[in-house]
Amino acid sequence: MGDTAPWSRIRTRSGKKQGDILRHSKQPPKKKNMKLLGSFTSPYTRKVRVVLAEKKIDCEFQVVVPSDPEGPVMKYNPLARVPVLVLDDDNALFDSPVIVEYLDNAAPNNKLLPQPNRERIEVKLKEALADGLMDAAVAARLESVRPKKEQSATWIARNRAVIQLCLARIAADLGENAWSMGTHFGLADIATGCALGYLDLRFPDIDWRGEYPNLAKLHEKLMARPAFADTVPPQG
Repeated sequence: MGDTAPWSRIRTRSGKKQGDILRHSKQPPKKKNMKLLGSFTSPYTRKVRVVLAEKKIDCEFQVVVPSDPEGPVMKYNPLARVPVLVLDDDNALFDSPVIVEYLDNAAPNNKLLPQPNRERIEVKLKEALADGLMDAAVAARLESVRPKKEQSATWIARNRAVIQLCLARIAADLGENAWSMGTHFGLADIATGCALGYLDLRFPDIDWRGEYPNLAKLHEKLMARPAFADTVPPQG
């Protein structure tokens, strides 16, 4: 018994060793919450924020500058762009289609994507179309803020033409339906709403409401949802 610690021989009235109580009284390490890295004006970040709100998933939102070499984006995403979802184990997901699919599978409530089948492919196609509109709009915007002598009018015009093609296709696909997939709200609507919101922010000269009343009606319904109303990007 000489090599046994004195406290290990002491028992409490319950019969448990004091050492057992000491071991069980330790607080477990605090679990990290997920963290979303993004910006208020990024339509891709907004898409993830809307999904988080619709799914009622708790996640810290950290506003970052993607191009900052000392910032967290380049640490987690070799593409050096937002959004980035840092998981509770410090692994990260990037690119909004990947992130929103992960989130939809992470929580069973308010499913935004159907099970793998033809309908799911259709939803992903509509998401890709809306994301493509965002891609063109972001590209045109970035070119337009370069020094005037370095801008390419051809590049801006090309991307603005893509915006118009995407609007026409999205409106044609929507038709008179209540939602992008017919009768139920889902990811296709979220992606479309974020794309239209970015046009409002950066391209107020594009009168998509006047040209496509069905898109205006869809956007109005989306803005009645707290997830959209609470994530409107700031002007300026």
